[in-house]
Amino acid sequence: MKIFVSRSFPGTALDSLKSSGHEVTISPFDRPLTAEELLVHAKGVDGLLSFLTDKIDGEVLDALGPQLKIVSNYAVGFDNIVVPEATNRGIVVSNTPCDEVNEAVAEHTWALLLSLARRVVEADESTKRGAYHGWEPGIFLGASLKGKTLGIIGMGRIGEMVARRAKGFEMKVLYNKRTPDPKAESELGVTFASVDDLLAQSDFVSLHAPLTDETRHMMNHDRFSKMKNGSYLINTARGPMVDEYALVEALRTGKLAGAGLDVFDAEPNMNPELVGMENVILTPHIASATYEAREKMGRLAVDAILQTLTSQQPQTIVNPDVWDHRRV
Repeated sequence: MKIFVSRSFPGTALDSLKSSGHEVTISPFDRPLTAEELLVHAKGVDGLLSFLTDKIDGEVLDALGPQLKIVSNYAVGFDNIVVPEATNRGIVVSNTPCDEVNEAVAEHTWALLLSLARRVVEADESTKRGAYHGWEPGIFLGASLKGKTLGIIGMGRIGEMVARRAKGFEMKVLYNKRTPDPKAESELGVTFASVDDLLAQSDFVSLHAPLTDETRHMMNHDRFSKMKNGSYLINTARGPMVDEYALVEALRTGKLAGAGLDVFDAEPNMNPELVGMENVILTPHIASATYEAREKMGRLAVDAILQTLTSQQPQTIVNPDVWDHRRV
């Protein structure tokens, strides 16, 4: 059978795919494919290994052909795929959730949080420019974490890992999700709060919810106005959860003391005003970029294709209801 990989990725999983006996083609371009390029290269394949940068809707699925059996998304999120359209066509969709990714994102969240609180990036740039002439008592004063409140919006696996690390800094943790989580409260000592209460009480707010119609631009002018004065925002979830124009205003007015963003509303583009702000840290969607996470993601993405093509239900299937009427 034919398999197309829309971009090469690190790790050993591609070697396994190449030696699987299937006809495997890997994109020759080390960049996201255009919509037209994806159609040209993936038309007629049985399995597609896609990435967040590949936008896949019903029209694309139809263009790829009636033989397409699985779209294996190399990502935990799958908002780039219109899953109901795939399900209606009998196409399996899978993703790559794993503890390795969760740990990496939680660690990067804390890297941003600590860097903001202690102004690490500002101090590094100043020192490298030659501005350091000896110890001074009043330069780059930051915020201590002990006794502060961390608000976590989205208490899934990543949110829980972020909360667990907060205990080491002796922080109070508030969280919000659709329904309270007594198990997390018992194990982690966290407290459920409404979004508005969480924003009003938290010194640091970290986003870990999936992107849905409900969470798109949930951080807007109204929500920023409810945040605690001088607080910080960290987003390692999905860029469109934050209205960047509203964020810029909150930062410019001093409502927020800083922001750490790994994802952006219209990736790879971002509000240009964010780039010039010293109290903003921007990283290029690398929260899951560890060797361990990339290896496991590759394994899960490849395994899902090989399992589907041999009539084995993938462990990371996104739309399990499709299995009994899937394309074979």
